[in-house]
Order: sequence, then structure tokens, then C-alpha cells
Amino acid sequence: MASVRIHQKKRIRLHGLTFKQLQMVKIGRVGLAEVKRRIAAAQGPDDGPTKPLKDISYKKQKRRAGLQPVRDLHFSGEMMKNLTLRTVSEKAAKAAFTSRKQRQKARANQNIEPFVVFSPKNAAVVRDATEKELRANAKTLVLESWLSGTS
Repeated sequence: MASVRIHQKKRIRLHGLTFKQLQMVKIGRVGLAEVKRRIAAAQGPDDGPTKPLKDISYKKQKRRAGLQPVRDLHFSGEMMKNLTLRTVSEKAAKAAFTSRKQRQKARANQNIEPFVVFSPKNAAVVRDATEKELRANAKTLVLESWLSGTS
């Protein structure tokens, strides 16, 4: 359980402050969009450039299709469209690939270089979204905690 400290004349500790699933969906969407943005910009898990493409014929195919010959995982776009928010609870939001074919492609790309991870910039954006959601709902969370008697 998360805990929040509120400083007044004395320290009060409130337990059981959790986000609702709708709020976790909002935070999960921000995280997923941020990861997809980083991948489309051909940035790796450390926010630097991704590993270069080794297969020369694949580079040529991308050039012929009018795309940049970089590892941005958007040749057809099907794999990245398939990455969606799948499971949401009050504690976590998880994204995954929905079809078996796309999971296999993602696993092969993940072995080359991890891409379905939060980079430091992605994590910062998700933290900011979480703080914004917490600030927007702080009064409601405290009131619900107080009414349920978990403070």
C-alpha cells in the first residue's frame, strides 16, 4: 500500500491511498505513449540512438519504402500498433502485444536491444503524470481514506 505524509501541527500518516483504475489507465496511457514516441524517434533504452541495422537488405527495403534506415520498429507499423494497454488494476497498468505473431517479432527485437522498457526520460514523464493525477485527486483520496477509517 502507498502511504502519504501530510505535515500539520503533528505528522499524520494515511494508509490505503490508491488510485482508481481509471486514473491508472490515464497513467498507463501516458507511459505507453512515451515508450512508443521514444521508439519512433529511434532512441534506445538509455535515450541514446538505437543500435544500427545490420541487415543491409533490410536497410534497402526501408529506404525503398521511403523510411529512414534506423531501428525504429516501424517498417509496417503492425507490431507497434499491436502494443496496447492490456491489464489495469489500482496498483499497476501493464502493456503487451496482443497477437502471437507480433509477440514473436517483439521477442526477436527485444533480444537485439530492449525496447519495451522505460528509459530515464520515459520514467520522468510517467512520474510527472502520476504526480499530476495525485494532485488532482488528493482531496478525494484523503477523504475516502478518512471515511473508510484507514488513517
